[in-house]
Amino acid sequence: MAEFLGGSLELSQSQRLVRKSIREICANFDREYWRERSSEGEYPHEFVDVLAEEGWMGALIPAEYGGAGMGTPETVVMMEEIAAGGGGFAAAQAVHGGIYNSVPLVKYGSESMKEDLLPRVADGEASIQAFGLTEPNAGSDSTSIETRAEKEGDEWVVTGQKIWTSRVDVSDYLVLVARTTPKDEVEKRTRGISMFLVDVEDAVEQGALEMDHIDKSASEFVHSFQLYFDGLRLPEDALIGEEGQGFYQVLDGLNEERLVIAAECLGLGRLAIDRGVSYANEREVFGTAIGANQAIQHPLAEAFARLQAARQLTYAAANQSASGESVDLGAYANMAKFLSADAAFEAADAAVQTHGGFGVATEYDVERYFREARLTRLVPITQQLVLNYIGEKVLGLPRSY
Repeated sequence: MAEFLGGSLELSQSQRLVRKSIREICANFDREYWRERSSEGEYPHEFVDVLAEEGWMGALIPAEYGGAGMGTPETVVMMEEIAAGGGGFAAAQAVHGGIYNSVPLVKYGSESMKEDLLPRVADGEASIQAFGLTEPNAGSDSTSIETRAEKEGDEWVVTGQKIWTSRVDVSDYLVLVARTTPKDEVEKRTRGISMFLVDVEDAVEQGALEMDHIDKSASEFVHSFQLYFDGLRLPEDALIGEEGQGFYQVLDGLNEERLVIAAECLGLGRLAIDRGVSYANEREVFGTAIGANQAIQHPLAEAFARLQAARQLTYAAANQSASGESVDLGAYANMAKFLSADAAFEAADAAVQTHGGFGVATEYDVERYFREARLTRLVPITQQLVLNYIGEKVLGLPRSY
């Protein structure tokens, strides 16, 4: 396996323990397992079940609610290793939501909500895999969401539409973002948005939730849906946090999650480099291994160097996020995601090129890594929006959008 250099980036004892444990789990799921999940479009239930049984889905849940009480420094290691362990970015995404969608409850949920649900998530009995935010007319501009939640007596009634909501089919609960005050009735567009906890099975039984599967060419086994809410009734206590403050609640913790996405890109890049190097050492043409040719060797080496640099920034920022140091974490997180996604793409491209014609053969896996690497430049934020952030917030340039 391609390994990053140590030296200036030493892992803590807890990070090393996470790395060892996750690697042991991943070792039981070989390339054939992930290839089959991809070709069949089947969610990796066996893999996720093992993680849940061993308590990893409760990584960010405090110990008082049965979780592991970990932080960003540990989760970046966890998600990098899951991606590098054979499943790629899609494998990490298969569990990402189940870990991070508990955070809004930890931070803003009522005590009764936390006491009821968090222990069940921590021990794998329940899952909160889905997060409903994006809409057909509101992509990166989240303040433009049109889904409404209106109060009727002691209930909320939800009507609207969401798109690109992933893992709803394997989730017991959905964290839903909706407008509780119309946009034209608030002083700022960021106000009047609230978060809710939705029991997916109950919503379906009400006949108030329909789900349309979205066919896609990357991360096939992490299913995404378009959701239609028609008069969904939620109890009053389904509200997460303070009414009207949901937009700010979504932003809180976003930087830490973006660092974890960066780590998942790094893991995918490592995996692609590993496959490329193995093939370059094994494949012989004109009597010598193709890895001896600089046309093969240099792209792999350059991609690895870029991954190493991106990892330094990602891990340093993750450690700072947990240290309490006063830093511009938004700048670090956005740059880490940008650099890691680009490095992963270059690594996957080099791996495909190394394989020649076999680079597009599914049996060699690298074509899947390439498709996933392309996806990382789009989600959860495009590279262009990251550059907008850096230009405005870091360099002090005028707002461009």
